[in-house]
Amino acid sequence: MTPGSSLDAEALRQFDAVVASTPGLRARAGQREMARQVAQTLAQAQLRREVDDGESAQRAIAVIEAGTGVGKSLAYAAPAIQMALARGTRVLIATATVALQEQLVHKDLPALAAALPQPFTFALAKGRARYVCKLKLERLAGDDPAQEDGLFPDEAAPGDAESAPSRGAFYKGLADDLASGQWDGDRDQLATPPDPALWAPVAAVAHTCTGRHCPLFSVCTYYERRKELVAAQVIVANHDLLLSSIGARLLPDLDNCLLIIDEAHHLPKTALAQFACEMDVSRLAWLQQLAARALRVGTQVRVDDGSDVAASSSRLRVALQDTERLVIDLYGAPLRDTAARTPGHGASHRARVPQGQLPEALSTALAQVLQHAGDFLEGLRAISKALREHIREEPHDARRLSQLYAQVGQLAPRLEAVHATASLLLQEPGEGGAPAAKWFTLHSDGGAIVVRAHASPLLPGAALATHLWSSVRAAVLTSATLASCGSFDFFLREAGLADCPDVTALQVASPFDYPRQGTLTAGGTLAAPREVALFTRQMIEALLQDLARVQSGALVLFTSREQMRQAVEQLPHALRATVLVQGQLPRLKLLAKHRERVTGGLASIIFGLQSFGEGLDLPGRLCESLFITKLPFSPPDEPVDEARAEWLRASGGDPFMDLVVPATAMRLAQWVGRAIRSEDDHAQVTCYDKRLLHTGYGRRLLRGLPAFTLLERPALADASE
Repeated sequence: MTPGSSLDAEALRQFDAVVASTPGLRARAGQREMARQVAQTLAQAQLRREVDDGESAQRAIAVIEAGTGVGKSLAYAAPAIQMALARGTRVLIATATVALQEQLVHKDLPALAAALPQPFTFALAKGRARYVCKLKLERLAGDDPAQEDGLFPDEAAPGDAESAPSRGAFYKGLADDLASGQWDGDRDQLATPPDPALWAPVAAVAHTCTGRHCPLFSVCTYYERRKELVAAQVIVANHDLLLSSIGARLLPDLDNCLLIIDEAHHLPKTALAQFACEMDVSRLAWLQQLAARALRVGTQVRVDDGSDVAASSSRLRVALQDTERLVIDLYGAPLRDTAARTPGHGASHRARVPQGQLPEALSTALAQVLQHAGDFLEGLRAISKALREHIREEPHDARRLSQLYAQVGQLAPRLEAVHATASLLLQEPGEGGAPAAKWFTLHSDGGAIVVRAHASPLLPGAALATHLWSSVRAAVLTSATLASCGSFDFFLREAGLADCPDVTALQVASPFDYPRQGTLTAGGTLAAPREVALFTRQMIEALLQDLARVQSGALVLFTSREQMRQAVEQLPHALRATVLVQGQLPRLKLLAKHRERVTGGLASIIFGLQSFGEGLDLPGRLCESLFITKLPFSPPDEPVDEARAEWLRASGGDPFMDLVVPATAMRLAQWVGRAIRSEDDHAQVTCYDKRLLHTGYGRRLLRGLPAFTLLERPALADASE
């Protein structure tokens, strides 16, 4: 079948019908423009199941920036779901935040299901590690809870041995709540979020799961949720799960579904984190434990190559120790110097490999690590396969054998991490390509040096093009901030979609009347931000004068924790009771207190950092004043950023203008977006950084901001001079 314009027209007609029939909704030109583009794009795309064997399916991707207030969830969901129902396929929606996932599942999709004439089902997809493995919980809630998988003497935190009874009580409590029905096995449904170290041994991860051969398969929480996903026509996931499950058959096949990526400005960063890897080079007790478990299981299931597992494990340990020694010799001098100056204090040092070119001796050692880790993995796979067959043939012994499988599988990800990290560290760039970012961290711990090795792709776009877009046939990427400095070029490069003929980019303006609803005032300090101490002092002086005039809700966004600390210290007594500081209360409680104060007619001011600059919805009087202390530049001082800046310079680029400024433009647009949240809001935005008006890159940043009435603030005289 070739998708046609009739699908496009019908999807848009259903969108119009939903808007017309839903109380409280009003027609918005921008929302309909977005819905039209979504319908056109998805109609143009051909899924794999819609073409004959041997033919290639036509791909279509839309990148849509929808300004605040457009109503993008309805604009993509209504036409996409209508089209999926007509074509007998499914919609996969991936978001970046839990808040949007919950909004979609608990509010938007139920309302849409009630409005569309054809019913559809929907479900929330989570990673399997968020669900409990009942078989592992059964074991740990029983005889010997101190011996949970994955904890070894050289890695145990102080006091772990003493805390064994409390750990046992934790698992016993989980088991009791599960048995009584007070808890359903979903980690997110626990009243108190569990400590990750306690949760990991009972998580239903793939490496420890025998699937349908497990004696508790019929009552498994994770597989019950899987059934809901299989039956659902609309699935809501997150970016991490989307990328981590490619090829794993947890989510719909990407070439046979309609993909919507909301909050898409997060996707490049998520990709770098997803495809990066690291390994512990020093603490190797797990390696001996894994080999011992594998050999014990191999003996029971009569696998012939147990001796190969033992030999591979031994060789891998030697190769890792050789690697550790070389890393310390090559990069350990600064750590030794620090330890000599401040004995008894845990010192740390990070060493990045310039241009990604490893010293020859280190490459040789890592090649041995890669070889022996690969051999060990092959042996483990043979044992795991034999064990699963054994469970199938002897169901009466399935419980014991499944427990053994889980004990081996609990440690397998460490071995896979060693193999993946060594592989990426040894990777050489292709013709004209960017090298991987490679670095080592060294930490002094009780007189010993602990080494970790890290590697990451340099360009998120390249990783996404290889792993994601090679499979996708129909997609819409959307966010309130995708254009940077007025152009989509930066996002398209970061997302791996630059120069792609299948991509259409659309910018849908917000319905808000920004010149009437708000002002943006810039400046207020004589000092430039590079004069850190003087600028901070002058900025805080101006900020405190402004805060004294706040009558309702205000938000102050800081670029560093130290900057925020100094401002808190200098608050006059009259303002201290008015200010709520990020971190002093849980986020939800802080926001509830802020809302309570403003609703009660009091002034309330929130001090926050980067995470409060995005996703915070403070409509109306909750945020009538927004203060930005400094332009939110993020200098390239992390290893991947440093390596990318180095590569850009070597390629004739300018890291500041090509990378830092565009990224800052998107971040600043998010920050400014906290001010106006509806057609009825009015707000004043103040940015104390005069570079916004008086530099070329500042004027570029302005092009990406809403069209507020722009004002310049004269600098205050420095009272200290």
